[in-house]
Amino acid sequence: MSVTPEHAARVQAQADCLVSRTEVEAAMDRMAEAITRDLRDRDPVVLCVMTGGVVLAGHLLTRLDFPLQVDYLHATRYRGETTGGDTLHWVVKPRLSLEGRSVLVLDDILDEGHTLAGILDFCRSQGAREVRTGVLVYKHHDRHVPGLAAEYVGVEVPDRYVFGYGMDYKEYLRNAPGIYAVKDA
Repeated sequence: MSVTPEHAARVQAQADCLVSRTEVEAAMDRMAEAITRDLRDRDPVVLCVMTGGVVLAGHLLTRLDFPLQVDYLHATRYRGETTGGDTLHWVVKPRLSLEGRSVLVLDDILDEGHTLAGILDFCRSQGAREVRTGVLVYKHHDRHVPGLAAEYVGVEVPDRYVFGYGMDYKEYLRNAPGIYAVKDA
C-alpha cells in the first residue's frame, strides 16, 4: 500500500507520544556530556547513519564542543518498509579514512541491531582503532543481535513501532517533534 501525506497525518494524529521534545532534548544533553567526556581528546570521526541518524547528528553535533570530523554513510535493511530485510544495502560508504581513528556511529534507533552490527563490522574492517555507537532510541525486546549494545543511548522505549526525531513511518514523519508510537490496532 502506498502511503499518502494524508494517511501519514492520520497516523501521527492518532499516535501515542512516548517521549516529548523536552525529554528528547534533555536526553541529547546527557549523551553529549558522556561523548565529550569519552572522546574529546581522541580526534574522532563521527559518522551519521542516513537517513534516520541525520536529526540526532544535527542536534548532537552542536553540543560537542571539541575538534572532530564528520562524515556520513547510508546503509539500510528497511528501504521504506516497516520491517527490515535480510541484506544490508549500501547506498554510500564514508569518504574519510577510518584507519587508526576513533569512530562514533550515530543512528536513530537500536531495534534488532542488524544494520548497526553490519556498519560496525565495516568500520572495524576499515581499520578503526575503536568504534562506539550513539543511538537516540533503544527499543526493549529480546530480539537484539547478541552482544550488541550502544555506548550512548538517549531514551528507551517499549517494543512498538516508533517514529519522530529521525525515525520514519513509511518514509514520512521523521520530523515529528517527539518520539511517537503508532496506535495499536
